[in-house]
Amino acid sequence: MNYLDEFKKFISSHYLSTGVRLTLGAVIPSLIFQHYGILGDMIAFPLGTLLIGGTDNPGPYHRRRNSLLIAIITCFAVALTTGLLRHIHFIIFAEIILFGMFFSLVGVYGNRVNSIGLIALLVFVFNIDDHLSGDMVLKTALIFSAGGIWYFILFMVLQTLRPYKLIQQLLGENFVELGKLLSIKADYYLANPDYDDLFSRMIHQQVILRENHENLREILFKTREIVTESTNKSRVLMLMFLDSIDLFERILNSQQNYINLHRAFDHSKILRLFGTYIQWLSAEIQQIGIAVQSGFPSHPKHDLDEAFNKCQQAFQRMRKDSMTHDNLEDFMMLRQILNSLQDVTERIKKLHRATTYDTEVSQDYSLIVTTENFIPKQEYHPRLLLDNLSLKSSHFRHAVRITLGLLIGYTVSLFFELGHGYWILLTIVVILKPAFSITKQRNLHRIGGTIVGVVSGFLFLYLIHDGTALFIIMLISMIMAYSFLKINYFIASTGITLYVIISFNFLNPQHITPLLKERVLDTIIGSVIAYLISSYVLPVWEHSQINQYIRAALNANRRYFDIVAAKFTGKQLDINEFKLLRKDAIIAMANLSDNFQKMLSEPKRRQLHMEEYHQFVATSYMLTSYIASLSTYAQTLEYAEFAAEFEMMIQQIDRQLQTAADLLDGQASGNSEIARESLPQNQKLIELLAMRKKEIKEMGIEKADQSPARKMLSDLKTINGLFELISTITIDEIKILQKISSAKAKMAANIDLENQSKPV
Repeated sequence: MNYLDEFKKFISSHYLSTGVRLTLGAVIPSLIFQHYGILGDMIAFPLGTLLIGGTDNPGPYHRRRNSLLIAIITCFAVALTTGLLRHIHFIIFAEIILFGMFFSLVGVYGNRVNSIGLIALLVFVFNIDDHLSGDMVLKTALIFSAGGIWYFILFMVLQTLRPYKLIQQLLGENFVELGKLLSIKADYYLANPDYDDLFSRMIHQQVILRENHENLREILFKTREIVTESTNKSRVLMLMFLDSIDLFERILNSQQNYINLHRAFDHSKILRLFGTYIQWLSAEIQQIGIAVQSGFPSHPKHDLDEAFNKCQQAFQRMRKDSMTHDNLEDFMMLRQILNSLQDVTERIKKLHRATTYDTEVSQDYSLIVTTENFIPKQEYHPRLLLDNLSLKSSHFRHAVRITLGLLIGYTVSLFFELGHGYWILLTIVVILKPAFSITKQRNLHRIGGTIVGVVSGFLFLYLIHDGTALFIIMLISMIMAYSFLKINYFIASTGITLYVIISFNFLNPQHITPLLKERVLDTIIGSVIAYLISSYVLPVWEHSQINQYIRAALNANRRYFDIVAAKFTGKQLDINEFKLLRKDAIIAMANLSDNFQKMLSEPKRRQLHMEEYHQFVATSYMLTSYIASLSTYAQTLEYAEFAAEFEMMIQQIDRQLQTAADLLDGQASGNSEIARESLPQNQKLIELLAMRKKEIKEMGIEKADQSPARKMLSDLKTINGLFELISTITIDEIKILQKISSAKAKMAANIDLENQSKPV
């Protein structure tokens, strides 16, 4: 995607919409208050708008509405309680413990409730001294709540006027990210690909797509107007989302043995031709995404039919000139790639038509899956909170870290009497996250963004003395801050610092120089406290959690394999259950990949068995991809006469998967011998392949192509090859888990030896 397309994507994204909505929601009332000379007394109003608006995460309408109302009530109670009791220091310490633990621990109920808890802590911090409300505690709490109610009204109006806008923005973003995934696939076809780099990029992109899919499932499947197919637009949006999931699976299952592919065809130009065409397809998908986001029909950038025909003709010429009975299997692999490209091309052409929202696009649409099974589940029972009151809970450990950080930060602000000591607490609250890697990243971004924002603010105030120009800069920095808050915290932190400095300059220009120094000093103090707390206070390192993600990936892949493989034994495929298990496998794979990526940001001494875990993530990805490839044939082909041969292969792969699970559970004495057993050979396929090679050798390619065995052999050879690849990958996973188990046992033995050698 070029810079112009990236700009178009951002302009039409929900991130910019959020930034503009929050900025205008805060600035318009502020201008009115300034006009009447009461902005100083009403400053809590725009603050309430910004903070309550910060809880408005993408999701179904009713959940967004309810969370805003809960946030308004909660924040009013926190502001009032804190304001009334803030002059009694030991009460403040008690409130820090109570609020810090409770509002951090509610994160067990998901991201939406976690956002409310975070904002409630920020409200507590803002009201911890007299700078906001003075002696008018109740009045300030009411004004703050009025700002939140103003945002709620703004949300309701925009939702009524444009009910599908958020869905279009998220769906468009999903297509753009899907196009980027396909672009990475295209690089596999270039000369001398860097397989490790491409794999890392693929994994990162799939984590992004996992999050997008979860958000879209929640919104689409919980929005009654869409599920009940009440309008043409809602039907088309649902259709495009379901098509995007199928397209994602198609891209996922196009995994090939690229080393063999390059070995066989690097001497020709056909791989580069395929790679270029895949890049074109990637650009088309991203073009569709931008069109869906902006609400305009998309138009193809290229003539896809002509481009695909060139690929097909190149394949046919090469096949005619170079294929022999010796390299038959290489050309079968190339044909499968061509078939995948044809399928993706047709899907993209269909999606281009869908962006017109023509009634013909959706007239044959019907929702054939049970949506309840695909909606992310979230339990809200109080028992869940009580169950997490344990040091074994990562949420509880995070709550302890937040609370201790706030206690230390508040103590520092009291002893050193800093002018804006609450900035230390704000820094601690927004930086400390459950994962060390995220805390580390946000720490660096916060310090860097604050310094850049302070320097920029100083230069703007020194060089520009026109109030209108400064006001425009403040508006731009606010929009930038709230647009990038969830995608680039460095830019967001820069924008927040810049607009805070300029707004303080409007309110109190005489004290702006000390303010700049305090902003940097308070941020650094808060960042240092956050770093020390995250490193040494009940840290939860990713390697301690990776086994549960490996177990989830193994189990999900096994269930996915079993339902797909059952079709080859003559059983019927339950589409609803198949799609549900496919979703589970993809999510489990993305979660495992995300966990490993976080491990890379942790201290080196905490990065245990990294090579083995990296290998397991790679094999898990390939296993899911090969099962997805197998599912394509399970949905379209019927070869019942081969059921007995496939049954033996399936049983052995199941035993291999069970052995891997046993090793993970500590049963090192499990059936490890199976890792050395070969997969049963498909005798019927061997006979069919020998017959096909004989036909080509005796009759030539053109006459042999008329044989009815050609299509059957091509399909069966691919299916058999996929079973073999799945078996090979599963054996690799067994060997990796054996290495990890041995390394852990050796490490434990060394620790015991060291302990025994210590003097009593």
